[in-house]
Amino acid sequence: MPARTLYQKLVDAHTVARLDDQNVLLYADLHLMNEYTSPQAFAGLHEQGRPVYAPEQNVAVVSHIIPTHPVRPRVIADPASALQASNLKRNCHRHGIPLFDTNDVLQGIEHVVAPEHGMIRPGMVVICGDSHTTTYGALGALGFGIGTSDVEHVLATQTLVYRPAENMRICVDGLLPLGTTAKDLILMIISRIGAQGARGYVVEFCGSAIDALSVEARFTLCNMTVEAGARGALIAPDKRAVDYVLSRAPDIAGDVRRKAEEHWATLASDADAIFDCEYRYDADKVAPYVTWGTSPDQAMPIDGAVPIVDDSTDDVARASMQQALRYAGLRGGASLQGMPVQHVFIGSCTNGRIEDLRAVAQVVRGKRVADGVRAMVVPGSGAVRDQAEQEGIADVLIRAGFEWRQPGCSMCLAMNDDVLASGQRCASTTNRNFEGRQGRGAITHLMSPAMAAAAAITGVITDVRTLSTQEAV
Repeated sequence: MPARTLYQKLVDAHTVARLDDQNVLLYADLHLMNEYTSPQAFAGLHEQGRPVYAPEQNVAVVSHIIPTHPVRPRVIADPASALQASNLKRNCHRHGIPLFDTNDVLQGIEHVVAPEHGMIRPGMVVICGDSHTTTYGALGALGFGIGTSDVEHVLATQTLVYRPAENMRICVDGLLPLGTTAKDLILMIISRIGAQGARGYVVEFCGSAIDALSVEARFTLCNMTVEAGARGALIAPDKRAVDYVLSRAPDIAGDVRRKAEEHWATLASDADAIFDCEYRYDADKVAPYVTWGTSPDQAMPIDGAVPIVDDSTDDVARASMQQALRYAGLRGGASLQGMPVQHVFIGSCTNGRIEDLRAVAQVVRGKRVADGVRAMVVPGSGAVRDQAEQEGIADVLIRAGFEWRQPGCSMCLAMNDDVLASGQRCASTTNRNFEGRQGRGAITHLMSPAMAAAAAITGVITDVRTLSTQEAV
């Protein structure tokens, strides 16, 4: 058999049939749903009188439209949002699909909930009507987002008509410096290759810097790879990933565990596998990164300068940069350090895990949120929230002046009542900084949790490395 990449092995293992020269019928081990991409799919299913083919291989979560106010029970006041949530509950009940509902103590964002409960295992194909399903590549699972019509097809057949992607490898060697995280690494990579740089590819990450990352940091890396246009992201599962899964999947035991570990050990690209495109980076040279514009690839090291638009830039890029600078109220050549912020948001499927909250607490312990800044922390799940309270992290954040919220997507996309006012500038740990993403006319600067924490206590965009040793991470 010819040498294969990890991606090719996963596709081959899940191909039910080859449909034509470009498409296969792909089997999905797990299908995740949320309240905003599933209603039309269920409606189509019911119009055809079809059942859900494999209810036990589907899981639903209420996450995007849910309010995160620190009160229980949670009530969705917006009628349209409440209808979405009630429709999901009714559809799940009708078809026997497990649901993390509005007031489930373990409710959260699907991309946080699924791995923390052992649902994601190496070698799986996992799909969801959400683009950040690439997150699961951190565990050696092929995850990707699908559209509503595809959701209906998966519900009916547990399969998907799929066009295989090309293979890209990104190797990162060395170690990330103190104060620099996986969020900074992926922002750097996206800024280098561009928002369409990985379009049509599934990206495999490798190298000593990737090996050194925690599993939660790998989630961040794979989560944001879609912002470079990637159709998926993968990291070959190592002992760290396997231990993470086994500690959360008590059903994998005895002979099943032995066979699983034997199989997972084969989930790596062959030594002589051919990649269609390759990049290599040195982690030692990565600084904390912050976005300056309205696309995740419009990012810069915190000690750099906002790019200057000049005639050497092509027409499309120049127009995009000019519009981004106008929207953000910036000028070329300026520094972002010292830029006042009115809001700090820490959370999302990118950076709403316990490791992220520990980093924030380490920076703000014994400090106070700056006057004039509203700072929110929204855990990625009920389990993360409970753990943060047990570890004393929540107390540190509350004493520092942060709002300690209930789990949900919250201000990542302003599809709920957590919305920025026009003109407000936000230091955010989310994954997208598009115009109006967090509120009409609001300005978003993407950064790591530690960098967002530094902005909260200083009131301005700040290089976390300049804080005292006690505060630095």
